[in-house]
Amino acid sequence: MQNFRQSLAPWLLTAIGVLALAGCGRVIPPNSAGAPAPSKRPTQPPRESAVRPQPATPRPPLPAPSSSPAPLPSPTSGATPTPTGPGPAVAAGLTLGPDLDTLLPNGDERTARALRAFRLSCPSLVRRRDQSGLTSGSDWQAACAAAASWSEANAREFFRRNFEAVQVGDGKAFATGYYEPEIAGCRAKAPGCETPLYKRPADLIEVDLGLFSESLKGRRIRGKVQGSNLVQYDDRAAITAGSLDGKGLELAYANDPVELFFLEVQGSGRLRLPDGGVMRVGYDGQNGRDYTGIGRVMRDRGLIQIGSMQDIMSYLRTHAAEGVAIMNENKSYVFFRELTGAGPIGAMGLAVTEEATVAADPTFVPLGAPVLLSLDRAEPNGVWVAQDTGGAIKGSNRFDTFWGAGERARPLAGGMSARGSALLLLPIGTYARLTAQQNAVPPPLP
Repeated sequence: MQNFRQSLAPWLLTAIGVLALAGCGRVIPPNSAGAPAPSKRPTQPPRESAVRPQPATPRPPLPAPSSSPAPLPSPTSGATPTPTGPGPAVAAGLTLGPDLDTLLPNGDERTARALRAFRLSCPSLVRRRDQSGLTSGSDWQAACAAAASWSEANAREFFRRNFEAVQVGDGKAFATGYYEPEIAGCRAKAPGCETPLYKRPADLIEVDLGLFSESLKGRRIRGKVQGSNLVQYDDRAAITAGSLDGKGLELAYANDPVELFFLEVQGSGRLRLPDGGVMRVGYDGQNGRDYTGIGRVMRDRGLIQIGSMQDIMSYLRTHAAEGVAIMNENKSYVFFRELTGAGPIGAMGLAVTEEATVAADPTFVPLGAPVLLSLDRAEPNGVWVAQDTGGAIKGSNRFDTFWGAGERARPLAGGMSARGSALLLLPIGTYARLTAQQNAVPPPLP
């Protein structure tokens, strides 16, 4: 890999202009526009039933700071903070929230689940670097020590005693949902089970651009080497048309390309095998192409009204040829690996927790931190823990709630769209420390 990096430098800047930035979101595949449809489709695809939303009145966001704060040190896990300028969360502005005793729900099962998820996150939380610049690993040690033996029956008191509420930016939250889908599939290709799930190809190269330019720090691209050039990897249309055939990359097969499309969107899932067994698969890379949400494309064209998973699936199934072309407009393609043990696995390398894990943007929310949502739908309200990320989950108050697997999770996640306010729960004293650091930083030279 070191030799490749050295040979990469002469043409890297040209490649940057050509390649799409890689995203680690939940993405997709079915058949391409030019490929024939599978010889059989499920005779009775799952009925797509939407869940009637339970309305709620969200707590309004707190008044946001009128101006951006001065630069703050950006802490790293277990190390003394070094002044490197403000992180995105600090630059967005921080506001101390009310006492948690006035915010936390009483006797809420989600709060107990959140304590469980936070406890699981702690070993990683106290070691990892916080990209948001809000905390260091040592900041979490007291709360993690308390969580180790705290009873879930009194989870509300745990959060009340160990955390303070902090709003990032304007606090205006938008939340969607995801789940672990279960679809019909098989390990070996068979009539009616012919749409492949591919393993990560060996020629898919990921490049850390920060190795070549400080201005590109934190940015990555993916592609493949052709001669002396780095070029874009095959897009979805090429892959589903067979560009990877004959390379031994077929991990398994799906009965229904529409179901597989949404399994890719979620990033992991389960295949129900003909013998009654279950094969769990998870995200193992992406082709580096930009993600395009086909729901928005279909709404813009007037093909669907709402854009929920149920609406999209219904249209794709009743307009098969057009549906293939629409799906291929999302050039992004996800590769899978078989999973064993607990799962699905989130961005922290841990199994995510049903109705407790939320995906967030780690540049604004420390991975492992609790988040308190107050939205215009009752189902997602309460405490969650940021244990995951997503390619479309960007910004200070953008969240994706995880609902688990099964018949309840699928329609809840597929139809989830809620707005309101969000507060981070940070270790007590974090806001005061950040404020003190802000005041201690001298103004920039003229």
